[in-house]
Formats: sequence, C-alpha cells, structure tokens
Amino acid sequence: MRKRLTSVLAASILLTSGFALAGQLEDAGASAQRGDFATALRLLRPLAENGDAVAANALGDMYRLGLGVQQNVNEALRWFRMSAVKGNPDSENALGLAYESGRGVAQDLTEAIKWYSLAAGHGNAQSQFNLARIYQEGRGVAKDPSMAAHWFEAAAAQGMSLAQYNLGNAYAKGEGVARDLNEALKWFVIAAAQGLAQAQAALANMYASGEGVPKDLTAAVRLWLLAAPQGLASAQHDLAVAYFNGFGVQQDYKEAARWYRLAAEQGDIDSQAILGAMYDNGLGVTQDSNEAVKWFRAASAKGNDSAQANLGLAYAKGQGVPRDFAEAMKWFRASAAQGNSTAQDSIGVSYRQGFGVPMDNVRAYMWFSLAADQGNQGAAKNRDDIRLLLSQQQVAQAVELARKCGAAQFQNCE
Repeated sequence: MRKRLTSVLAASILLTSGFALAGQLEDAGASAQRGDFATALRLLRPLAENGDAVAANALGDMYRLGLGVQQNVNEALRWFRMSAVKGNPDSENALGLAYESGRGVAQDLTEAIKWYSLAAGHGNAQSQFNLARIYQEGRGVAKDPSMAAHWFEAAAAQGMSLAQYNLGNAYAKGEGVARDLNEALKWFVIAAAQGLAQAQAALANMYASGEGVPKDLTAAVRLWLLAAPQGLASAQHDLAVAYFNGFGVQQDYKEAARWYRLAAEQGDIDSQAILGAMYDNGLGVTQDSNEAVKWFRAASAKGNDSAQANLGLAYAKGQGVPRDFAEAMKWFRASAAQGNSTAQDSIGVSYRQGFGVPMDNVRAYMWFSLAADQGNQGAAKNRDDIRLLLSQQQVAQAVELARKCGAAQFQNCE
C-alpha cells in the first residue's frame, strides 16, 4: 500500500512537470520515488510557497496521503487550491473530488462540477471520467447522456479502461450516441485487453448472446474466466451458469457451485437463490437443508420470488427449519404476488389441505388455475383433480376470482 502511495506522489511530481522538470523539483520527485519523504518535503515546500503549481499539487498529495507529514485534509486542500488557481489539472480534479464527496469541505456538487470541468478542459482524464459519470447519473445537473458519452470518449482516448468500458456501454445501449455494436465491441475489446473485468464480462456477454459478434460460448467462458477471478459477481454468476448447463464448457455442478458461492457471498441475489436450490437437492454439494435455507432466506429478503417459494416449501416440509405453515404461507404469498407459479400452486395445495389456512377448495382451484395458466403442469393436474369436488357454481366462482387476480397482476388476491 505504501509503495503504491509513493508511486502516486512521485508521479504527481515527475509526470505533471513534463519537460519543465529541473533542479529541486526533479530531486524532490526522485526522493519521493525512493520513499525519502522528508527530503521531498524540504525541497518542495519553498517551491510551492513561491508559487510553483506542480510543487503545490505534490504537497497537497503529501498531506492528503500522509506521506512525510501527518495526514491533514484541510492542509491538503489549501495546497491544492493554490495549485488549481494556476491551472494545475490534477489539483483541479482533487478539488472536484473534495466537493463531490464533502471531504474537508461542505459537499457542493455545483462546485465539484466547476472544478471537474476546468480539469477536464485541461485534459485530466480522471476529471473527464468523473464529469461523464455526473452527467450520466444526473447529480447536480440534468441527466445528459450525450455529455456523458462525450466525456467518456475524451477519457477513453487517453487510455482510461473504465471510460472505455462505459463508452462501449453507451454504444451498446444507444445512450447519448447512436447505437453501434461495432463501436461497442471495439471499446470493450480495448478495455478488456487492459484487464478490466467489467469489459471482459461485457465482451463475454456479447459472445454468449451472439449480439454484434458470432455466437461463441467457448469464447464467452474464456472471458468470464478472466473476469470472475477478479471478483466481479456478475461474471462469477454467468460462469456458474455456464458450468451448470455445460454452455461452452464441460458440465460441472461442483465448479458451478463454487462460482455461485463466490457470487452469492458478494450479495448476488440470483446466485443465492440457485445455491440454495443446489444445497436443497445435493447438486454439486453435499445436501444440506440448513445451508439451503440460509441462502433461500438471503435471497428472499431481497425479493427473489424463486427463493421465496423455496423458503415457503422449507417451512411447509420442516426442512432446515421447524415446520411452520403460517410462515410457509407468508413466503408463498410474497412469491405468488410476483407471479411465481410454484408458489401459486403451493398456495393451492395449502387451501386444499388446510395447511396454515382454512380448507377452501374454491380458493385452491383459483390458485391452481393461475399457476396452470403459466404452464405449470403439476398445477394443471391439481386443478383438474379438485374440479371433481366442486359444483359448476363453485367452479365459476373460482374462475372469476382467478380472472380478477390475474387482472390485478396477482396483487391483493386474498
């Protein structure tokens, strides 16, 4: 960490100075490079006090990072301000960051945009990226995809991989620029070649879908294998899907479970739900109902309808949790309201058997019908079976209840 900070400081002196490098400034940069911050500070301070913008910016970095001095945000900002008024783009960017984050100053997006704009105009790639992000999100300004794309392109042209990825996304989605998959592909390839996981994953998704390139699942897997070890949850999830289904790679449930777990531990909701199902069924892992419930609960709390249906089933069966039909119905209803046919069928079973609710064959028929209409074959059989127990009038009542529930998109159906 300290070595990285040393490099940051040395770069702020050496690179910013360019061909104007001379004397004390050059010696200060060399001192910082070898970690001799006391000497760097002694050489830089008189230069900064005499108005040298590069030296003032370097002092700002020293106080910001606590290199050779006690970390002091206010002192850092004082030196950055002295440098920025002389047009130093790194200091202008530093002030923009301070005002955007509210670190050392009151948060002020208008002031942040002012300093980012100055630095971006002076060619600072980080400010160009920050400005693009602000226009993209509409923070402190009206959302402006065209301006976002403009500044992403400026930063991308300077080699910033994250800007290249965002520019690729803009072309892929047609946000602020005309949709152009060839341009998207170009920028994703450039950013991916720099090792950016997001770009590698975006490129993998293009190969997986065949959008903009010939479909090639093997190439997609190869790219996910580059992105996933970097900790990108979406790539870990997609790689797990590939291993689970044998898409572009030999099917391997154990490997699928490994990548689902890594994504799930980062909070990926779909991975949590699928990992829960793998533990429930002993697929690629040792069967473990407690572990299944753990992951079902994590995904259910975030609204995943499949996990909610499975958590309801766990409570209904008493697997991994004490049997509790009322709790089962709570999760079935949450899932059914999102249109999950397994949960709708389970509510039908609950009404037919009187599990957690009063026995009610009309309501059972209603829920079986809703699930069957979505193609759930088990629900269709349950509906046909229970129809034998109902009068024509009861069937008509159940059909009308199902119609109203479907029209309300499964909301407030009980």
